[in-house]
Amino acid sequence: MVSLWENWRRGVGMSRRGPKFDTVGGPSTYAMELTKRHAELSLTKQGADTGSLQVNLSWRMRSSDVEGVGRRTAGSLRHPLRAFKPTVVQAHTQGVVNVDLDLACMYELTDGTKGVVQPLGNFLGDWNAPPYIKLTGDDRFGSPSGETLYVNLDHRDELKRLLFFVYIYDGTPAFDRTHAVVTLIPSNGPHVEVGLDERAPQARSCAVLLMENVKGELKVRREVRYVYGFQAELDRLYGWGLQWGRGYKTQKV
Repeated sequence: MVSLWENWRRGVGMSRRGPKFDTVGGPSTYAMELTKRHAELSLTKQGADTGSLQVNLSWRMRSSDVEGVGRRTAGSLRHPLRAFKPTVVQAHTQGVVNVDLDLACMYELTDGTKGVVQPLGNFLGDWNAPPYIKLTGDDRFGSPSGETLYVNLDHRDELKRLLFFVYIYDGTPAFDRTHAVVTLIPSNGPHVEVGLDERAPQARSCAVLLMENVKGELKVRREVRYVYGFQAELDRLYGWGLQWGRGYKTQKV
């Protein structure tokens, strides 16, 4: 008969060997991660430059940041049953983490049109007309579904460049504690994940991915560049040239 102690040790070992990020759709879904070393991917060469491209933002707390989990794990050596006590990790409880992340996209079309798709100001975009980008949902609490931008790649020839970025609309600036993940879900090929877990104290925004149309080839490059301001600072960093003003979200009832 396997002892409780052996079960606990086996469980801890498995968690340490687990994946750094959860894959969208469960363990059966194949996903790859863009890193500093392997930062670029051609959607065209992957056969994934048509149809619907989903860009999803999800986040949750790192378990080590919740209610002194590290101390509790050490104490579990003396009290093994504590290891089986459920741990709250979802970011929808204000007592756990006070943060509201938003997913957004600056766009430039081949005809010179520029703009942004974001929750602030209710700039939700359009799927069937320029900019061919549509934002659905504003997740303010870190639910598993997160927020998603849809890009209509059937109009890829009209897209010059897209900058996908995340900003902290409200709450504590702590990207490394929210375990945020941005996932590209093309119509064909593997999911592509980018984690935003680097330490960037006080950073309010992060440029995550840049998609460019280079001579008919759609390329995606990992950026993960943190800034201490908001959209205007990212704009200056990438030379977009938009005019920015203060914006607010519509209050939900």
